[in-house]
Amino acid sequence: MSYGSLDDDAVESYREAGAVLVEAMNEAREMIEPGRTQLAVAEWTEDFIREQDAGIAFPVNISVDPEASHATPGRDDETEFGEEMVCLDVGVHVDGYIADAAVTVDYTGNTELVEAAEMALEAAIDEAGPGVEVGVVGQAIEDVIRGYGYTPVLNLSGHGVERYDAHTGPNVPNRGVDRSVELEPGQAIAIEPFATDGRGKVGEGTTEEIFELQRAKSVRDRRARKVLEEIEAFDDLPFAARWLEGDGVGMALRRLKQSNVIKGYPVLKEDDDALVSQAEHTMLITEDGVEVTTDGIHDFD
Repeated sequence: MSYGSLDDDAVESYREAGAVLVEAMNEAREMIEPGRTQLAVAEWTEDFIREQDAGIAFPVNISVDPEASHATPGRDDETEFGEEMVCLDVGVHVDGYIADAAVTVDYTGNTELVEAAEMALEAAIDEAGPGVEVGVVGQAIEDVIRGYGYTPVLNLSGHGVERYDAHTGPNVPNRGVDRSVELEPGQAIAIEPFATDGRGKVGEGTTEEIFELQRAKSVRDRRARKVLEEIEAFDDLPFAARWLEGDGVGMALRRLKQSNVIKGYPVLKEDDDALVSQAEHTMLITEDGVEVTTDGIHDFD
């Protein structure tokens, strides 16, 4: 099987990252149950990834009910799962090559909303391949979700994953687009349908626990300098505030953000405060189709 511009080492690293992610995800999803804390699940998952000698591509996202993305527990967060819809989104890298996948665990009884995202993902994978426009993939996603009577989240999309960069082009929309770029052999992409019983738009909330280094520069504040030294060890990948040691982290992060050294990722929430489900796989575009590197999470049979 030919992978275009990807060499054998890169392909193998993408596969290894996917294998670690599948094992982590399948254990972590079973831990999500009413009464257990979000922090316990996030920390177990991240510790497991590290124990496999792999890297964390971004903090474990645990998004609940109207939350769609960028939600992760803070330090000493005691929030427990309830009878909720929970999206678990995990990223793993091996030598910088990334696997990104998500599942939805439901305690609300809205199983069809979960199924809509999963079946949309299956349809998108079936459609994807070299020479296929991303808008065609998006149309497949939209058709399935609307067929269930729900709405795709229109201002979120799938994306490319490159070495040490979890969100690159091409964007893979969750709706049909008339003119769009074609998928090419050698690309790694993450397709992630979001389905909702709301209008299908997300906006930024007020909570912000995930950050990313923008540019290194001299910082006068001593505590901010110390925090910046820790941040520079994260390979320019997103990090959680709870990963940083010591007191005064919150103030240091605010100062670094004000100086445009880092940027924050506010939690994204559905505008109607409606439920959101998510399903995601990472795949490599080959000369004659796709190879799903995170296969083993979603059961499409």
